[in-house]
Amino acid sequence: MQFEVKTTKREDLVDISARVAEMVRASGAVDGAVVVSSPHTTAGITINENADPDVARDILMGLERLLPRQGGWRHVEGNSDAHLKTAVVGSSVTIPVERGNPALGTWQAVYLAEFDGPRTRRVMVTVLAATAR
Repeated sequence: MQFEVKTTKREDLVDISARVAEMVRASGAVDGAVVVSSPHTTAGITINENADPDVARDILMGLERLLPRQGGWRHVEGNSDAHLKTAVVGSSVTIPVERGNPALGTWQAVYLAEFDGPRTRRVMVTVLAATAR
């Protein structure tokens, strides 16, 4: 299963939790796991806090401090920082599924981490069911 996300900024964290939960419920899985992944080299997937939007801004700001866009990188396309940020964040997460829903913590959300937008990105969702309805 997959869905698309249209990003609107060069760098952004887009909450995709609801879309992932819809796909888990549609799969019929009661218990198991869901793998959420990005098939892109300049966009990743991560889990972090969704209660305070400053957290997402701080993550992006922190990554920019560690891996600045103008970092003297050699990659000629000018997006080396995006590749490096994706390598740090990762391209997938695995989430337990309990009672038909992704088992995220109270403050957690699943994010598409865009580092070279705006673009249309694909998100792949693979549900691994331990039991089905």
